[in-house]
Amino acid sequence: MWVVRAVCLDDLDQLQSLISLATQGLTSLQLTSDQLLDRVEQSVFAFSRTGLSPRGEPFVLVMCNDATGEIVGTSTVYAKTGGYQPFYSYRVVTSQHHSEQLGVSHTRTRLELERTHDGPTEIGSLFLRKKHRGAGRGRWLSLARFALIASRPHRFADRVIAEMRGKADLDGGVPFWKAVTGRFIPVNFSVADSMSTVCKQFIEELMPQYPIYVDLLPEEVRAGIGCVHDETKPALALLEGEGFIQTDQVDIFDAGPVVSCPKMQIGAVQRCQQATVVEVRDQAPNNSQEPLILVSDRDGFTSVMTEIERDGNEIKIGSEVARTLSIESGSSCKLLTVRSGS
Repeated sequence: MWVVRAVCLDDLDQLQSLISLATQGLTSLQLTSDQLLDRVEQSVFAFSRTGLSPRGEPFVLVMCNDATGEIVGTSTVYAKTGGYQPFYSYRVVTSQHHSEQLGVSHTRTRLELERTHDGPTEIGSLFLRKKHRGAGRGRWLSLARFALIASRPHRFADRVIAEMRGKADLDGGVPFWKAVTGRFIPVNFSVADSMSTVCKQFIEELMPQYPIYVDLLPEEVRAGIGCVHDETKPALALLEGEGFIQTDQVDIFDAGPVVSCPKMQIGAVQRCQQATVVEVRDQAPNNSQEPLILVSDRDGFTSVMTEIERDGNEIKIGSEVARTLSIESGSSCKLLTVRSGS
């Protein structure tokens, strides 16, 4: 059976092998073994701590085959951006200018570097091995993050954002980086972007403090500001379907859009409901309805996607699901419909 669960230290070697397959565009997964260990240790602590306030720790999830232990995917919720190191973005600001003497008007757009210290929750670092994509697994791996937020809302900020991957050339080059940020941070794009997940001090030291006027940039670069990479369009569509909208912020490295939604207005958070198990059967119920995501927090966080019989908030499940989630008849769990309206 496939499960999406909280990462543990024993997953480290497999997780390192998995993220080594991620493309350079997934820069939040370009981690050394020491950096990955630090992230996993922080996540293990995050799932175990009982404090109520949001902190900056990552909650790392993995998708695995429960029978073989093979890990095929991962996604993460970063409880809070900013703090000791601010969250950096460019805010797109538009202003109107008019000259009566010349009889002309002009709309001017500029990019202003913004630092957020007490920032929102961020979702990201989603990767699923290509051969395991399909059958709803990618959607499940993404939605599991919202089920996690719904299961412990006090641990996350009031607003949730996602930085979407920006436009890139066919050869992997990033036009915005070449035209703007790379002029001030003279290293390879992937080096700078992955390093920013560890320490952002170099951004403060090297980035210009004054606005960047978009009119001075090549047309190709201007047109790409706030647009997503072709490979990211399905992920953006999923988030928009859950209530996320584009903001006036873009990533400082590739100008990809930052999308946002209030935590309690996210569709999947609203659809995540409490349920009670009233029967455990030897065989899983078989019906024509779309499978649901069931979530248990007995071991931090474990979810399965399965068919159930449901009467309001009372459900009947199969014995394999019950064992995987460590629940039984009379136990409470959460259920999440995969799509809105289902």
